Amino acid sequence: MKEGTYKRIMVATDGSRPARKAIESGIDIAKLSGAKIYAVYVVVPTTHSARDFGWEKAAMEHFRNEGKRATGFVEETAKAADIEVESVLLEGHPADEIVKFAEQNDIEMIVMGTLGKTGLDRFLLGSVAENVVRHSKIPVLVVRGENSE
Repeated sequence: MKEGTYKRIMVATDGSRPARKAIESGIDIAKLSGAKIYAVYVVVPTTHSARDFGWEKAAMEHFRNEGKRATGFVEETAKAADIEVESVLLEGHPADEIVKFAEQNDIEMIVMGTLGKTGLDRFLLGSVAENVVRHSKIPVLVVRGENSE
């Protein structure tokens, strides 16, 4: 890969172990190409109707904090590798928000992890990575993590 190939790389993270392998890959590519990394975490809005008890607000705050921890890990890892990095928290459906952010911010590559589930597990859980690959107009590197089941 020649220097300058990519200048803006999104590393989408959910804070999981599979995401860590993707973070490493994204940072390696950024080092080779001199790219800036955008560490992106998508907070999924709660759909419960427990507003009277403050659960929705508390849940959203918890998920935002999880997102800050996840993107903070990317920041620390990128800075240790002398890579410019910016953290971004989004809210909504993860695949939609990842694709939209990439398009609106001239991202040239999306890097993300997956557990590599198949069959019923994938059908029941859905796959953010699969949906990003299907809808993205830019290259997506999906890094398969180790399935710990």
